[in-house]
Amino acid sequence: MSLAIENVRKDIRMRAEADKMMSTAWLFIYIIPIVSIILTVFSIALGPAAFVPLMGLSWILIFVSFIVQIVLIYKLVKRRNTHFRRQSFLFEDVVNAIRDLAAKKGVDVQIPISSCERIIREAKAEETEKNAVLWAILSAIIFIASWYVYYFLMKDFYKHERREDGFWEDISRALAACGITMPLPRREAPIPDRSFILYLILTIITLGIFGIYWLYVLIKDPNEHFKYHIIVEDQLLRQLESVVI
Repeated sequence: MSLAIENVRKDIRMRAEADKMMSTAWLFIYIIPIVSIILTVFSIALGPAAFVPLMGLSWILIFVSFIVQIVLIYKLVKRRNTHFRRQSFLFEDVVNAIRDLAAKKGVDVQIPISSCERIIREAKAEETEKNAVLWAILSAIIFIASWYVYYFLMKDFYKHERREDGFWEDISRALAACGITMPLPRREAPIPDRSFILYLILTIITLGIFGIYWLYVLIKDPNEHFKYHIIVEDQLLRQLESVVI
């Protein structure tokens, strides 16, 4: 039993590296092109003397925007991959820990555990890793590629969270059969099923302005998801450790 719990503990410790909180300061990436346009207009209006330095600064900002776009997409895709991978390890180890606990107490938890194992298999089949470097570069070179990245980041986390909710409910039932009460906290900000088509249309007709909000939710939704993980995982670990003690 102690080995199974130690594995769960290790999975939880991976949280600091795998589940990176991202700042909404990344939204300033949308301001860089705007500043570049303003500098271009001023360089033309102020005449030849100001044209060269201002246009030079404008091109520098465009280059910076290009690099920041690559870094941002890379970080968004990478944290998707690392979180999904960590959760896969965590779920498998939690199932093993509860199996050991049920065997120790002589109770049958086959039904909820079988449901958990099915969820794990579904996650492995659907939550395949995306190449963060490749998609970061493609998004910077081919603008449409960034829309696809936004699509799978938005949809994958929504499906992931719904799948996870079912897993925790089954785990709660299995623990109850073992005589352990683990009430699940309510999600403060569950990820909604956002419409990709609607977001894309709004971004196009607003000339990219709605894209600021779109990027905001791509940063915020996983942040809120990770906060819920902290609460549930710490609560689960305390319950499992109390059995050993």
